[in-house]
Amino acid sequence: MHYTILDCYTDEASGLGVPPYLGTYPRYVYGQLRNEGHRVNYLTIDDLRLWKRYGEKIKETKLKDKTNILIYNLTKNNARKILSNTDTIIVLLGVHVPGKYLTALPGTLREIIPLLQALPTKKILTGPALFGTQLEGGKFFEKKELSIFDEIKDYTVPFEKLEKFVLRGVDILREIPDRRVIEIETGRGCKAGKCSFCTEPLKHKFANRKKEEVVKEVKAYYDAGARHFRLGKQADFYASDHPIELLREIREQCPAIEVLHIDNVNPNSVITPLGEKITQAIVKYCTPGNIAALGTESFDPVVIKENLLNAAPTTAMKAIRMINKYGAERGENGMPKYLPGINLIFGLLGESKETHKRNIEALQRIMGEGLLLRRINIRQVAIFPDTYIESKGGNKFLKKNEKYYWKWRNEIRQKVDRPMLERVVPKGTILREVRTEMYDGNTTFCRQLGTYPLVIGIKGRLPLKQKVTVRVKDYMLRSIVGEMAEKQPNEKIKVNRKPPRVTIVLRFPAETTTGQIKSLRS
Repeated sequence: MHYTILDCYTDEASGLGVPPYLGTYPRYVYGQLRNEGHRVNYLTIDDLRLWKRYGEKIKETKLKDKTNILIYNLTKNNARKILSNTDTIIVLLGVHVPGKYLTALPGTLREIIPLLQALPTKKILTGPALFGTQLEGGKFFEKKELSIFDEIKDYTVPFEKLEKFVLRGVDILREIPDRRVIEIETGRGCKAGKCSFCTEPLKHKFANRKKEEVVKEVKAYYDAGARHFRLGKQADFYASDHPIELLREIREQCPAIEVLHIDNVNPNSVITPLGEKITQAIVKYCTPGNIAALGTESFDPVVIKENLLNAAPTTAMKAIRMINKYGAERGENGMPKYLPGINLIFGLLGESKETHKRNIEALQRIMGEGLLLRRINIRQVAIFPDTYIESKGGNKFLKKNEKYYWKWRNEIRQKVDRPMLERVVPKGTILREVRTEMYDGNTTFCRQLGTYPLVIGIKGRLPLKQKVTVRVKDYMLRSIVGEMAEKQPNEKIKVNRKPPRVTIVLRFPAETTTGQIKSLRS
């Protein structure tokens, strides 16, 4: 049987599969089908768009144009030829935490159904869309007639079954021409598992994947040429199976790894004695530019209580201080080694004007203490079926407070984001391993590969998909303006160390007396 996986990209609280990330879903399905003896191909939504919407023609961008991100992430395959010989197409789709994407746009049900309508192949829908999908915050899940699909199937299997075929998925890299950050699953579900908006408890009970199996998968992709990894498919990295040993073994077995980052972190886990040791290990074994996406969501005690959120404001502050204590030192790529990131959500139960006041006060307290935040992620809640927020209020507070959101967001961007950027990457900072990614008119936008990398705008149109070294020149609200920096041979970045000790040797004429020398010293 010939199967084709159509990756429309996924984005969940526990995992990211939007390029430059390669998520777990396509790799797992690919490995499972290959293990069963089937022929398998991999396509992206970009491949399908190129065929169906652009007649297989790629238009060259002119100076005034933007790079077309709808067809940016093409595989090595031709969608028309592959799908004309396919028996079954498996559509991977689903966004649970909508975001803004620099060089990709996930497919929606509204988009994909017309594109697939005329294809005579069997069609299966899978991925996070089984629990709902929505590309825009502030809305209910996307409701579409799904009769086009012959089957709606969950390909998820327990970890013990997954390990029997997961390494067969490595061959998917042969069909992808570009570099990818490989999203590695370390656990499922959430140990706390109560947040009103979250779909993770609906999908899985809490379970950790064995450390040995995680290391084995990273090593398999590393041996196949991958060099960029994020241990991000989990709700709390600190709750993983032996996280310190996990990081050490990955670095020992994959010495030339270029990016090793994590993602979600529960602030409660950071502030324990074990959490402090894990923080130190993350700084030691991971690569610079690493970020802990802290599940704060709000600093308003009313909102925290009504939405069953995990972390009190005092806990979040302690976690931020702990991560700064060990991670604020600048690393070799120019970024601090390990910093906290804050998530804030608009539209939660109990939200009021007081909520914004509490959020601003907390963020300004962080600024006042001289602490660093790498990013503040602000979004409107998306409401999915069977979640606590759907049953207790739905979009009640979204509708009530929507008129304030732009003002609230802008105040955070102006008062906190901009000055924080100046603190994290001061003017003149040299950033290495920066990749040129897309054009917007006469500006080239770039970023480092990793978890939540800074977007850098450089005047002029540089060749795309190349590594450059950049100097920080100026700032936007959430991104920076850069300029090309000459890379010197054997150049080493200066990090925060004590100044070198200087020894001064004084030479005196032979006839100088001891009393004269003492007089000079004084």
